Amino acid sequence: MQLKENIKQLKPSATLAINDHSNELIIQGKKVYKLGFGQSPFPVPNEVVKELVLHAHEKDYLPVKGLPGLRAAISAYQQNRFGMDCTWEDVIVGPGSKELLYIAQLCCEGDLILPAPSWVSYAPQAHLTNKKSIWIDTAEHVKRMLDAEMLERTCKAYSDKKLILILNYPSNPTGASFSESELRSIADIARKNQILIISDEIYGELMHNGKHLSIARYYPEGTIVSSGISKWCGAGGWRLGTFTFPKELRWLLDAMAVVASETFTATSTPIQYAAVKAYEFGPSIEYYVQKSRAILKIVSQFVYNELLSIGLSMPSPQGGFYLFPDFKNFKTQLKTKGVNTSFELCKKLLEETGVALLPGSDFGQHPEELSARLSYVDFDGKKALALSDDHLDLNHIKEICPNVVDACEQIKNWLLEIK
Repeated sequence: MQLKENIKQLKPSATLAINDHSNELIIQGKKVYKLGFGQSPFPVPNEVVKELVLHAHEKDYLPVKGLPGLRAAISAYQQNRFGMDCTWEDVIVGPGSKELLYIAQLCCEGDLILPAPSWVSYAPQAHLTNKKSIWIDTAEHVKRMLDAEMLERTCKAYSDKKLILILNYPSNPTGASFSESELRSIADIARKNQILIISDEIYGELMHNGKHLSIARYYPEGTIVSSGISKWCGAGGWRLGTFTFPKELRWLLDAMAVVASETFTATSTPIQYAAVKAYEFGPSIEYYVQKSRAILKIVSQFVYNELLSIGLSMPSPQGGFYLFPDFKNFKTQLKTKGVNTSFELCKKLLEETGVALLPGSDFGQHPEELSARLSYVDFDGKKALALSDDHLDLNHIKEICPNVVDACEQIKNWLLEIK
């Protein structure tokens, strides 16, 4: 008995691996700035926690597709917040959107189109499901994002293939997002070529200006919207994700439910009941999300300005909690330290400064591109939320995120030493 070949080639998820490694170094007594792992710094809202406590006694299995009341709350949320035309029957709930993304690939024919850079788990999941990952280099775009012209070129090159596009925005890893005109143009190409879009909008509520747009408004018949409560509700470890389908893709929802019935069975019952409160999106949840956005916007602008000042380049942050700095201006100097790849860059930076980043190669970039993902959430979100609104500016940045401020100083000093 031996491992299957496609499993042998896999390694642990890069995001989880950097978090584990950072924690190991901390246990050893080393100072680590945890800018590698993308976990919300904010606590789950109190009223949602109270609902979890209230329903902790619930022990029965729920329907595979999810609690009907939760599915209704999700569909109403998608209608009211993002203009989707859907009902509760168009929603499936799973133990994290990551699991749903995998099952969707398992159920669908077609190869996967991935803009580079893209989140670390899309391509490994395609590999697990025996799909080809078709990478689109977005280096020509100032935001490092897919555009309609890139997509059309890819469709022409693979005109004999069924294609699935995973679109993630605000982007993990760049923090950039799409304008309405960009989404409309991509939707037109997708419709013309009958591409299935899985729109990963897990960071949608964290658009810093609060104006996220879903591509499902412009290509409703061919778009599945993926989301969950891990990012905007601070509940990553609760593991609750959602897919919302158009009626035209109800067959895929039903197929995924069959697979779910033979794998995870159902999502945690108490957590589903608690999530109803989150998706009802009452005034206190609205305020919580608005303040979270305001904090993330201030922190992102600080980090962006600090890194630009030293000569790094990157897309301007628009949402989520990531930046994707490129160290290309330091390529010659870094080579003298034995740094020729993004992996070597992040390894050396962690060893010499304690700053943990993820290499661009984990996101589909060429290994010799000296890019990295920086997650600016190493701060106490509970304390930050407790600050008065007049403290949410750059004058109080050290009070908001002291570790992030210190990490930026470490990066700057490290680069100045080799310049």
